[in-house]
Amino acid sequence: MTEKIYVIHENEEWTTHLFKRLDELGLPYENWFTDEGLVDLNEAPPEGVFYSRMSASSHTRGHRYAPELAESLLVWLEHHGRKVFNGSRALRLEVSKVNQYMALNAAGIRTPKTIAANGKEQIVKAAEQLGESSFIIKHNRAGKGLGVQLFHSMAALHEHLDGGGFEPSIDGITLVQQYIQAPEPFITRCEFVGGKFVYAVQVDTSEGFELCPADACSIEDLFCPVGEQVEEKPKFQVVEGFNDPIIGKYEEFLRQNNITVAGIEFIRNSAGEIFTYDVNTNTNYNSDAEAAAGKFGMLELAKFLGKELESVKVTV
Repeated sequence: MTEKIYVIHENEEWTTHLFKRLDELGLPYENWFTDEGLVDLNEAPPEGVFYSRMSASSHTRGHRYAPELAESLLVWLEHHGRKVFNGSRALRLEVSKVNQYMALNAAGIRTPKTIAANGKEQIVKAAEQLGESSFIIKHNRAGKGLGVQLFHSMAALHEHLDGGGFEPSIDGITLVQQYIQAPEPFITRCEFVGGKFVYAVQVDTSEGFELCPADACSIEDLFCPVGEQVEEKPKFQVVEGFNDPIIGKYEEFLRQNNITVAGIEFIRNSAGEIFTYDVNTNTNYNSDAEAAAGKFGMLELAKFLGKELESVKVTV
């Protein structure tokens, strides 16, 4: 039997670049497209390396229960002692920002003040309890900036909730969160492969929140750059020589939660304090930003998986 790299996911657009890199390196792999399927608990899984790219936003592509199926798959693999990267613990954090924030806080990492609420009346109550002049609401199970809305008054929140524009999170939990006012309109996203820092990318947020770095990705009417037009100021720019003590904290957080590959986003307030607000274990990379910097996340990931596959072959 030939051991392989098995990639678990539900979105072909987000695996194309990884498969291309695996092909370039001549690595054997198998595409486990997990929108529907079965997990035979009576059988043992194949030998190899298993990497999950399951996304919290799968329901927006008609794959409502893909994360639940993926969790069944991952615990089955873990039970049989297979080498799994971004396994069941990572998936649990991927599909719940509440879980993310509690895990981040446990690692000594600061997050914005947040209250989780179920139901419109409770959202209003949460906003009142938060006591912030400006605040945002967002989905607990999110991705692609789902449900992110900024409010500067309670009246604006009431208007939104009563006006028909409100969309509940797929899991029913809406987060009411402190709005962090940055001195400049950008956030920083730190990319990690093998639990180690690869690079940081600065993301322009002047046109909206939580912009996805994937090449084929849209948030309402906002599109990630794919090279059709030359922008005076690209939305995504790799930060040369980024070095901050937060990197060490992030790496320890990843270790504690058995997360191998992730993009972690933070914002600084006017005092320079860092607030971490998103952990994406299904991280994507922007090709334009990478090409400009000469750093390639998917290549690093493919190399990492190849090295791990070799170690499996040695022990099998």
